[in-house]
Amino acid sequence: MFDMKKPEAGQLYPQLCAGLRALCEGVPHTTANLANASALLNEFLEDINWVGFYLMQDGRLVLGPFQGKPACIEIALGRGVCGTAAAQDAVQRVPDVHAFPGHIACDGASRSEIVLPLHKNGCVVGVLDIDSPLLERFSAEDEAGLRQVAAVLEQFAL
Repeated sequence: MFDMKKPEAGQLYPQLCAGLRALCEGVPHTTANLANASALLNEFLEDINWVGFYLMQDGRLVLGPFQGKPACIEIALGRGVCGTAAAQDAVQRVPDVHAFPGHIACDGASRSEIVLPLHKNGCVVGVLDIDSPLLERFSAEDEAGLRQVAAVLEQFAL
């Protein structure tokens, strides 16, 4: 069974990447990999209230594995933070979701959000979405670490 210890200061993202690799490497089941990834991120990221995935299907994002309250099932490309990240193929780090044009409020407690596009064969196949009840929860350091997490997911989980 997988067991990850609480990381030392400054080691959160390297340990998350190592843990994700250990959970997903050699496992050919995307849904299972993303379910374990969302559980791992939920366990070790502080001050978050939702973490999960939306996956491209028929030209829109469809809810995938997640941890948190029930969420929106489908999101059009270009709509909300997730749809914008997928359409622009760019990380969206939003310090105040209520100031983001077209924000989709699945959980009224969310105040800040970060969304990272995920790729397979050079195409956006989904997004990693993380919400927080705190304003300005996600720093440039978080973004850099989560980019590494996304790279591990792209290599081993998708």
